[in-house]
Amino acid sequence: MIHPSFPRYSRWLLALTALVSAHGAWAAACTKANETCTEWIAMEGPLSALVYRSHALGARNETITRALVIVHGGSRDAHTNFNHTLAAAFLADALEDTVIVSPRFASNEESLSKQSANTVAAARAAPRDKLAPNELNWISEFGGRHWNAGGFAINAKVTSYEVVDEILRKLARKDVFPNLRTIVVAGHSSGGQFVSRYQMVNRVHDQLGVKVAYLVSNPGAYTYLDNQRPTTSAIPPNVSSSVSGFIPMGLAKPPPPFVPYPDARHCTTYDTWPYGLKDRVAYAARSSEEQLKQQAATRPTTFLLGELDILPLVNFDISCNAMAQGASRLSRGLAFARYVRENFGAQHKVVVLNGCGHHTRCMLTSDQSLPLLFPKD
Repeated sequence: MIHPSFPRYSRWLLALTALVSAHGAWAAACTKANETCTEWIAMEGPLSALVYRSHALGARNETITRALVIVHGGSRDAHTNFNHTLAAAFLADALEDTVIVSPRFASNEESLSKQSANTVAAARAAPRDKLAPNELNWISEFGGRHWNAGGFAINAKVTSYEVVDEILRKLARKDVFPNLRTIVVAGHSSGGQFVSRYQMVNRVHDQLGVKVAYLVSNPGAYTYLDNQRPTTSAIPPNVSSSVSGFIPMGLAKPPPPFVPYPDARHCTTYDTWPYGLKDRVAYAARSSEEQLKQQAATRPTTFLLGELDILPLVNFDISCNAMAQGASRLSRGLAFARYVRENFGAQHKVVVLNGCGHHTRCMLTSDQSLPLLFPKD
């Protein structure tokens, strides 16, 4: 209780402070990638996942109108991606009305299996992350058990996609964010792979009461929905000419843009999860192929591609499974976007950023990216 002897202005200020503390309505954005901007997402027993967030996920905040979930790449640097999206939010004047969440899929696996030894990523031993007590630990090897493919944690029966499910449920709570209208789930590189698959398989999209959109930035590979793969005709000539080796067919006339993969005899896993729908595991195995095809085509998605992402750099996937999709990240993205549009009727957007290669900050802070990350409606 405020004592009557307090000056009227001081009593008003204290009351206002108490109101803001109670409701979180005018809480300033948390803008440092340190412990003060983190929370733990409880998943199974004492096991939890760490997230960086710009606003508390449990404190009522009436100013928040949109949310952005950003998934890191293969470096598992959630703090860096948090900083990138904070910079983007500042440029978009969206820091105060957007809650940004950057989950960490940490791994203390230090070696990679022989199955993935044909990739550049597997040529280097993955550094171990320092895990907090009771932090979920993920598999960092390429393949169906990888965190970007919705695989199970090493120390729990929890999948990486279930972590994002739980984040979305928290964001959609009307008692916490009553004015939230849209959620964007975005990811770059390996995070782009995560989002492109999560878009297709997640089971909460239609249950949240909030619009959800997906932004897929420069992934190294995609999940094809049948045995069709792109030929040189699948992408514009100015792109194919700059990335030689994009599935040459050796025909006298241009081939169809998509044909049954011609080298399946030698690349026997080209169509297995996560490069295709066969032999799906964990979260992805819970839905039928037909359901996944329908969801992949109808859920609102934008492919954000770097004009200069044409070199085999930064853990570029050179497995036969990935090379069946194209010779560069740019060509793979253009081909896949055309594939789901022409073969499955998708209306997904494709945005190619001039001057950007495989660089997260360039991709997320471009003038073209800002309205996709922070939509107005």
